[in-house]
Amino acid sequence: MEILGYLASAFIGISLGLIGGGGSILTVPVIVYLFNTPPLLATSYSLFIVGSTSLIGSITNYRKGLVNLKAALYFGTSSIVTVFITRKFLVPAIPKEIVKIGGFTLTESFLTMVLFGMLMLMASMSMIKKPKVTAPERECTDCVRFLKLVGYGIAIGLVTGLLGAGGGFLLIPALVLLVKLPMKKAVGTSLMIIALNSLIGFAGDIGHFPIQWSFLLSITFIAIVGIFLGGLLSKKIPGKKLKKGFGWFVLLMGIYILIKELLPNF
Repeated sequence: MEILGYLASAFIGISLGLIGGGGSILTVPVIVYLFNTPPLLATSYSLFIVGSTSLIGSITNYRKGLVNLKAALYFGTSSIVTVFITRKFLVPAIPKEIVKIGGFTLTESFLTMVLFGMLMLMASMSMIKKPKVTAPERECTDCVRFLKLVGYGIAIGLVTGLLGAGGGFLLIPALVLLVKLPMKKAVGTSLMIIALNSLIGFAGDIGHFPIQWSFLLSITFIAIVGIFLGGLLSKKIPGKKLKKGFGWFVLLMGIYILIKELLPNF
């Protein structure tokens, strides 16, 4: 299982390099099911892996001029604060057994994985469907407003904080619609925001979980190598078709997680 887990970690990075996002949604299931890690700890590991890989991607995009630092700062301010508060105070306060209803016990592990399965279904739909959002050809220099980004930033922060996922499928449409960024710049800026959110969120976890650094760093290294491999492959393979195919894969994974958690004896 562990060998399969390391291969899957490389696939996460390759998918990020090929289609610019989406791969991080697989991080938590890989860590939970292939490395037998408790879901809440897996969300913590995911924050570090997603944050590190996104940071590499954002640096590459910044060098190409594809990051709007003002949008990243404004959007990131509310989301970063939300992620840190969520990981530092809210997540540790979640009890192992949340509530008992008859013979059923709602546990934090069960709730985490069910919510994550639902998140995967949402993410897959955004990858499969043809985008309804039309990105502007030119960047709007006067469209970045702090107050109109606050609410959306808080929502992204909650998703990232609770489930350890970057939320790129939510960020990119927001950057296109609210900030009027061209698609390539929206992708680059979203990676910067995801990197900040995830790494700050992971910092909030320090002291709450026993971190196995050798394991975490090895998975992160493999995923980062995968990004560079994916970047090389992207020059030869059309990204749109890959994104749709990957979306179907994420959909199947999301359905599998929900069936496994809701119908354990199925």
